[in-house]
Amino acid sequence: MSESVYSPGPTAGTLRTAAGEVVTPPADWVLLPPGDAALTRRVKAAGDHWLVTEKRGRRVFSQGLWAPAATVERLRAQLDTERAAPAYAKRRQADSARREKVQEAYVEDFTAAVRTFLAFHPRYDAWADRLAKLVSDHATPVGSGTVARTARIPVEQRAEAAVIAWMRHQTTAYDSMVIPRIKGKRREVRRMLARRSQELLNHYRQGLAPSDDCPLQRALTS
Repeated sequence: MSESVYSPGPTAGTLRTAAGEVVTPPADWVLLPPGDAALTRRVKAAGDHWLVTEKRGRRVFSQGLWAPAATVERLRAQLDTERAAPAYAKRRQADSARREKVQEAYVEDFTAAVRTFLAFHPRYDAWADRLAKLVSDHATPVGSGTVARTARIPVEQRAEAAVIAWMRHQTTAYDSMVIPRIKGKRREVRRMLARRSQELLNHYRQGLAPSDDCPLQRALTS
């Protein structure tokens, strides 16, 4: 079995190799679009196929895979038969319940980590609870693509990064800023705004009274 990775070509039905060469899939192959993970896994395991991905910014998105039409149809028919069986529905329900429990536990742990990072003065306990919930609600959904969904760093670091990201969008003018398209400039702006967010958080950690135009107060009470 071999696996090659391509990007979309200049015209429909064409692909581009990593070297820039434009190629056409074999005539008896079809494009299996993304969306059915089980079928995709089986087609990959069955033999030759070509993966198609597209890079947008820093992220890479699957555009499906090309594989022999006979293989795709045979495996799709097998899956359809399995999915029609009563045992399949029961297994799906059990898997769904298990995933929900895992997600609920993670949301609880993540929210607690956010609350610990905030470390607000007791006079702002209610605000800390509200901010922790807002950040968690935004960052923890499965498939959200946020830093909270990565396992590469400890949950404490995920919590801090999620708070700073939420504040960047909710308490600063970041979303409306016109940032020069210069390498490193956006990262520089984010670091600057992160320092401001940390200063604002320290204000509440010390129990100081918020100013009338406090952006965090506005975000939490809007």
